[in-house]
Amino acid sequence: MNKQKYVLFDFDGVLVNTEPIYDIFWNEAGVRYGLGENFASKIKGTTMPYVMETYFSDASEETKASVLQESNEFEKQMDFPTIDGALDFVYNVKKEGFKVGLVTSSQDFKMERAFSILSLNNVFDTIVTADRITKGKPDPMCYLLAANDWNAKPENCIVFEDSFAGIKAATLAGMRVIGVSSTIPAEELSDKVHDVIPDFSSVSVSQLLEWFK
Repeated sequence: MNKQKYVLFDFDGVLVNTEPIYDIFWNEAGVRYGLGENFASKIKGTTMPYVMETYFSDASEETKASVLQESNEFEKQMDFPTIDGALDFVYNVKKEGFKVGLVTSSQDFKMERAFSILSLNNVFDTIVTADRITKGKPDPMCYLLAANDWNAKPENCIVFEDSFAGIKAATLAGMRVIGVSSTIPAEELSDKVHDVIPDFSSVSVSQLLEWFK
């Protein structure tokens, strides 16, 4: 390639099909803490600090501690079923000379466990987790930080995202976004992204190059 290209992946809902698992957990928590039955949809793609500040700022310290403990315990034992073709696509893209990065709202402890289970250690050229940022998605900070790690221009980056918060973050960062319709229907994503895919089973490096044009 004449000019270095950069590919950034969200984790949950893009590389792993964990959003349905999170939906069950957070919807149950929403009912338990009086936040409604569809609480998961309100916080999809955001960080725990955002959730705590936005929805639990007036809660007692005991309640806050309980929410954090429940979330941490859940993430310490959750499974990581992969999105069809996702990991093979990451490997192929890296093999072809693209820089690959991971930008997630998750914390380090969860990602270390996920990387071990999925054999993803030393695969990504840069990683941005919730522990590296002070403003979570939909703020563009996480994606701008990833680009800065490479001294890359945002217009030379393509992002794969599944949530409205993540799509907005990448778009505000000046990057081209490909929506993955694993959790939100394609028709709801189509006017917010460059293109939409259901998974990575039919996505080739040639297709990726077309998206960069």
